[in-house]
Amino acid sequence: MEVLIDERGVRVAELSAEALDAVPWDRLESVDPKVSPEEVRRVLCRLFHKGPESTEDDCRPLFDNLGSEVHGVSSTATAALPFVVALAADPRTGARATLVELLVVLSQAPERTPPEMVDPEWPEAWRHAHRAVQPLLADPDPAVRREAIPLADGPGRLLERWRAERDLSVRLTVLFELGRLAAAPGAGATTVTETRAVLDASLEDPDPVLRVAAVMTYADLDTEVPVRELDLLVEALTDRTARARWGTVWYERDYEYPFDRETVAYRTADLFDDTPAQELRFLTGLSSAAAPGEDADLLRAVLDRCLLLLVSRRSVEPAALPLAGGALRHPDPSVRLRAAHLLGVLGPRAMAYADQLAALLDDSGVEEYNEGTVGDHACWALTRMDDPRALPGLVDRLCAPFHELDGGSYSSGQPRRPEIADVLTPLRAHADTLLPSIREELRRNLTDPGAPDVLTTDFLETLKAWETDALPALAEITAYVTHPFRSYAATEALAAMGSAAASAAPALRELMSLEPPDNHPSLHWVLWRIGGTDPAAALRAVGETLSAEGEEHRSGMVGHLTAFGAEAVPYTDRVRHALTAPQGWIRTEAAIALWSITGDPGSALPTLEEEILAFAAGGQWYGPFGNALRTLIRFRALTPAIAAALRLLRDQDHRLSPRADYRAVLQDEELRALIDEALTVEPWRDRE
Repeated sequence: MEVLIDERGVRVAELSAEALDAVPWDRLESVDPKVSPEEVRRVLCRLFHKGPESTEDDCRPLFDNLGSEVHGVSSTATAALPFVVALAADPRTGARATLVELLVVLSQAPERTPPEMVDPEWPEAWRHAHRAVQPLLADPDPAVRREAIPLADGPGRLLERWRAERDLSVRLTVLFELGRLAAAPGAGATTVTETRAVLDASLEDPDPVLRVAAVMTYADLDTEVPVRELDLLVEALTDRTARARWGTVWYERDYEYPFDRETVAYRTADLFDDTPAQELRFLTGLSSAAAPGEDADLLRAVLDRCLLLLVSRRSVEPAALPLAGGALRHPDPSVRLRAAHLLGVLGPRAMAYADQLAALLDDSGVEEYNEGTVGDHACWALTRMDDPRALPGLVDRLCAPFHELDGGSYSSGQPRRPEIADVLTPLRAHADTLLPSIREELRRNLTDPGAPDVLTTDFLETLKAWETDALPALAEITAYVTHPFRSYAATEALAAMGSAAASAAPALRELMSLEPPDNHPSLHWVLWRIGGTDPAAALRAVGETLSAEGEEHRSGMVGHLTAFGAEAVPYTDRVRHALTAPQGWIRTEAAIALWSITGDPGSALPTLEEEILAFAAGGQWYGPFGNALRTLIRFRALTPAIAAALRLLRDQDHRLSPRADYRAVLQDEELRALIDEALTVEPWRDRE
C-alpha cells in the first residue's frame, strides 16, 4: 500500500480508497447540515477510483461541503484533509490543480470565520498538511505549481520559486503573491526590500508581459511607479511580439481563467483612478499606438475606460471626444458601438461627428452581451444633438428590441441602450413627428397581454414631460387610467396636461370607484388639475390627509398642496408640522408647499437652504435638491450661503449624479442648468 510522507517524514495519508472506510464518518459533523459526511466520503472515493480521469466537476462538491467563510470548517473537513492532500500530490490524479485550489480555499477559511466555527483539530491537521504541500511548488505540472503559490511557506519559499521558475504563467503568479505579502500590514523590511529588488529587475526584463505585471505589482508598494512607468506600460501593451500570449499566461488569484490583453489594459488603467489626466494620457497612448483597423481589444478597453471617466468627471470630455470620434470607422463593430455610445454621452459637445454618426444609422453591427446595434447608439447620439436625421423610424427602432424579446444586458463601465424615456423626453419640440408612432404603440400594448410593461411606462413618462404638447395622445392616455398596472403613470400624465385633459374626468371617476379610499385624495387632486371637480372639494380631500395617522401617508400628500397656493391657507399649520419630519425630502416638499401657500419665505427658505447646503456637503438626495432649486428660481430668492454652495457645486469636476452610466451625464446636465439659472437670481436677505 502506497503511503504519502511529507518532507519531515510525517505520515499524511494512505493513498488508498479503502483507507477512507477506516474513518468514522458517522461520528463527524458536516459543514452543511443538509449534506452528510458520508457524501464527502463518496466524492473522495470516486476521485481515487477515477484517477487520471477525474475532472474539476468531480471535485466541486468538496468546495461546498468541506469549509467556507460562511459555515466555517467542520470535523469532516479535518478528516478529509489528508486524503485531499494525497490526491493533489499524486501525479495519477487528473484533477490535481483543482484539488490544490481547494486546499487554498480551506487554508483561508479559518481566517475569515469565528474561532468557534472551526473544528478544534483543524489547526494541527492543517499544520501537517501545509508542510506536505510545499513540494507542490516545484511540481512538474505548471498548473499545479501555479495553484500552489498561495500555499508557499512565506516569502523565502516564493523567492526560491522565483529564481527557479521558467514558466511565465507561474512566474507572474509568484510575482503577484510576493507583492501581496510585501504590501500586507506588518510585512518585514527584508520581505519588502527583496520584493522591490525583484520588481526593479522585472521592470527591465525584455518580456513586455512581465514588465506590465511588475508595474501593477509595484503600485501597492509605491503609487508613483505607474505614473513614472506610463510609457513603459503603453509600449508593452502594444508590443506586437507579445500579442498572442496575453490570454495564456496572466493568471490572478481568485480568477479561474487567464486575463486577455483587453482585460489587462482595462485593469492597468485602474492604477490611474486618482489621476484622471494621467489615465487619459495612458488611454490616448494606447489608442495612438493601436494599428490602424486592428487592435480592437485595446480600443475596447480604451473606450470602456473613457466611459467610466466621462460618467464621473466633466474635465475628461475634451480628451475623450477625439478618442471616440477616431474609432467610429473601425472595422470591428464592438469598437464602433462603443464610439457611438460615447459620442451620445457627450451629446451636443460631439456635434462635429454628426455626419459620421448619420452614416452609421443603418449599421447593424452588434456585440454579444451588449445592448443595441451600432446604428441604435448612433441614432441616440444624434437625438442628443437634436439632429432631425435621427427622427425617421425612431420609435420603431426603440421598441424593436422589446418586441423581439431582446432585453440585452450591461454592466457598469459598458455601453448600454438608453431608456426609451431618456431618448424621447428631450425631443418635445418634435412631438408632432413622434406622436403618431407613440400612440400606435400605446394602442397595441393596451390590447396585447404580452406587451412589455417598460414600453408603456416609458411612453407615459414621456407624454407627462411633454405636457400639453402630448394632447393628441389624450385618448390613449385616458385608456390606461383604469389599467391595473399603469393607472398611476396615466394619471400623472393627465395632471401634467392640466385643464386641456378635462375629457378624461369620467375615466378618473371610474378609477376612483375601483381604488381603496386611501388612494382617493391623489385622484381628487388629479381631477382638480384637469378641471374635473370642485376645487374646494379637492383641497379638502388632500388637506385632510395631513392629519391622518402615519407619517408617510401624511407627508406623501404635502407636496400636492403646492399647486393650490393661497387657497390652502387653512392647512398652513399642518404643513408647518411637516417641516419637522425626520426625512429631508419631506421637509423640502413641506417648505415648497408652505412658501407657495403663504408667499412668505421666512420659514421655508431656511429649510431649503439646509437641504442645499447638506447636498453641497456630500448629500445624496438629488431629487429634493433639484426641487429646491426650481423653487428658488420660481420665487427669485437666493441666500448668500446658497449662492456660495451652488458655486462650489458648479465648479466641481465630479458629476452631480449617483449614476454610473450615461444617466449620470444627463442628470448632471439638468442640475447644472438649474444651478446656472439659480445663480442669476439676486441674493435675498432678511428684511426688518
